[in-house]
Amino acid sequence: MAEQTTQRMTIAASPERVWEVLIDFDGYPEWAPDLKEAAVGAQDADGRGTEVTFRAAAMGRSTSYTLAYDYAKAPGELTWRLLAGDIMRRLDGSYRLDTVDGDPHATDVTYNLAVELVVPLPGFVKRRAEARIIHTALEELKDYLESDHKATA
Repeated sequence: MAEQTTQRMTIAASPERVWEVLIDFDGYPEWAPDLKEAAVGAQDADGRGTEVTFRAAAMGRSTSYTLAYDYAKAPGELTWRLLAGDIMRRLDGSYRLDTVDGDPHATDVTYNLAVELVVPLPGFVKRRAEARIIHTALEELKDYLESDHKATA
C-alpha cells in the first residue's frame, strides 16, 4: 500500500519563477542535494521534459528511477508518475502552484507524493524518509528560490 503525504509552503518567488525551476530538470541537483543526476530522456513539442531519469542517494544507497511528467494543468500544476524504479513500485506526485492574494512575488506551493517501496520498511524509517523528501521538495526549493544569487535570475 502506498504512503501518501501532502504539504504546503509559501515561497517568496513568482509562480512563473517557481515553474521555471520545477521544469528545469537538469538543474535539480543544484537545489535538491540528494539528487546526484537528472537526465531528460524525452521531451514534448515545447521542449519540456516528459521522461526524466534521476539518480539519488536514498537510505544509505544509490537509487535510480524514471518519472513521466504531465503538463495538462501547466503552469499551475506539474504532475508525475513512476515509469521505472529499482526500489519503488510507486512514486507519483505533483506540485501545485497558487498565487498568494495581492502579492505577485509569492507562491503557495502544494507538494503531494504517493510512495510505495518494493521492500516494506518499519514505520519510523518510512517517516524519516518522508521527512527528508518533503524537506527537499519544499524547503530546499524555497531556500534556492529565495537565496540572493537566484533572486536576480
